[in-house]
Amino acid sequence: MLIVVATLGAPAARAAEPAATFDPIVFELEDGNGVDFVTNSSRTDHRHQPETMVSGVALLDYDNDGFLDVYVVNGAKMTELDKTDPVFWNRLYHNKGDGTFEDVTEKAGVKGDHYDLGVASADYDDDGFADLFVAGLRKNDLFRNKGDGTFENVTEKAGFNKPDPEYGTLWSVAAAWVDYDNDGDLDLFVSNYCVWDPKTEPLCGPKGLNDYCHPNNYHGLPNSLYRNDGDGTFTDVSVESGIRKVIGKGMGLGIADYDGDGWSDIFVANDTEPNYLFHNQGDGTFEEIGFMAGVAYPEAGRPLSGMGADAKDIDDDGKPDIFHTALSSETMPIFHNKGDLFFMEITARAGVSSLTLSRSGWSNGIVDFNNDGRKDLFVCGGDVMDPEGEFKERVPQTNLVMANLGAMKFKDATGDAGPDFSTKKGVHRGGAFGDLDNDGRVDAVVTDLHGPIEVWRNVSPTPNHWLLIRTVGTRSNRDGIGAKIKAVTPSRTRYSHVNTAVGYGGSSDPRVHFGLGSDEVVTTLEITWPSGVVQTLHNVEADQVLVVTEPEA
Repeated sequence: MLIVVATLGAPAARAAEPAATFDPIVFELEDGNGVDFVTNSSRTDHRHQPETMVSGVALLDYDNDGFLDVYVVNGAKMTELDKTDPVFWNRLYHNKGDGTFEDVTEKAGVKGDHYDLGVASADYDDDGFADLFVAGLRKNDLFRNKGDGTFENVTEKAGFNKPDPEYGTLWSVAAAWVDYDNDGDLDLFVSNYCVWDPKTEPLCGPKGLNDYCHPNNYHGLPNSLYRNDGDGTFTDVSVESGIRKVIGKGMGLGIADYDGDGWSDIFVANDTEPNYLFHNQGDGTFEEIGFMAGVAYPEAGRPLSGMGADAKDIDDDGKPDIFHTALSSETMPIFHNKGDLFFMEITARAGVSSLTLSRSGWSNGIVDFNNDGRKDLFVCGGDVMDPEGEFKERVPQTNLVMANLGAMKFKDATGDAGPDFSTKKGVHRGGAFGDLDNDGRVDAVVTDLHGPIEVWRNVSPTPNHWLLIRTVGTRSNRDGIGAKIKAVTPSRTRYSHVNTAVGYGGSSDPRVHFGLGSDEVVTTLEITWPSGVVQTLHNVEADQVLVVTEPEA
């Protein structure tokens, strides 16, 4: 019999006034650490649309040594989509634990063989080792971690080797591991973009100076949902689940239980189409409620160029919010969860409209970088157009970090985030977040289209405390994805949940990070597992990586 020892929830409280200042957020660009990846989308004179959309990055501990490794996906030769040239290989870098990394791509067997865009990491077969799903053009891949430092490509065996049944093609951008039916194993949601055929793709831009076409030149694709059958295979349940009822141009994903009913919901940022919010009805089906929920459009009432997305409880009121990126002149919305599946866009009143109006963003994250207990916002900056085209210097941009002042107010912290961070421009695309050196400060890894990858080490000079939680499921999926965590400290209560999907085709640290400010102890740590088991720990000391295993009964 299931015994519930506690329940999530917090009494309504009057919002505190925002702080006048914030603890410093500082990043240092690491060079010579062995992560020598360069994104190569095989840019051609035609400027095929996929060339501007590479690539995603994942942070995972593939060998269970306690340190996050880095996996980056790459393009392939246009238009053959051939990856035989090593400049197009995906790369896996092993974290040696001393600040350096080793390229183990060939040994691990994860270089890939086609044009890739996004990646999602999780232990889908519950064997204790993190696996990789790679989203791509014309083909997706599932790499199963064998636990001996190598991976096996099990795409065909798993049932992922099929194009869209109606359109006969495939262009996947992002994916998320989620136990949508709460049966204890991880299912997979795949965000699909457009129908693409290089033979019929139009030429766009000024004559003699081709550039990438507007998305309205392409027909959208429906997204996909695959149910884990528990035997290494997956069944496409997109039709019966209701996912295929709508067609957008899917990009970033925000995974969370937005209404607190115990079932994970799925937000999809669409490119120039209304966003989707798939509400999980708990019976294997979803209802698309983006318009009714208030997340389909911003307040201006027209669709944005939705790129990256992240879902976390920004203001710690017990309800996950949504932050997604867009292009310049559009702003990047914050949708504040008001409860009962209703969101209010607060971008302007949060100060984020003015900070993002002139910027373009791809991947993004909601992360407490200075451990003050308030989650900050990160944007991987770069325009969609060709830096060699008519837009030239406006295409490369710096990344952007916005410090949380409390009371849902934000301030641009980029200028003081270090000399490299405030000046380093790039055509940034993918991004993932995690504590690479286990020092309690969350780092960022960002890809640069046709440029070297950027590893931003968090060196914020803060005395604040922190807690990093690794969940291990027994009745639930082994990673504990979907578990909700409530951390009560002497000063306040904070909320988060386990999820690896982040930004634009990225996959972040599976461990849940809490900045604790001056609090040295978490008086009550409450974990609500996907199985329904609620586990409570008391007087947890700060400044540690805590492994919590789900009770078996």
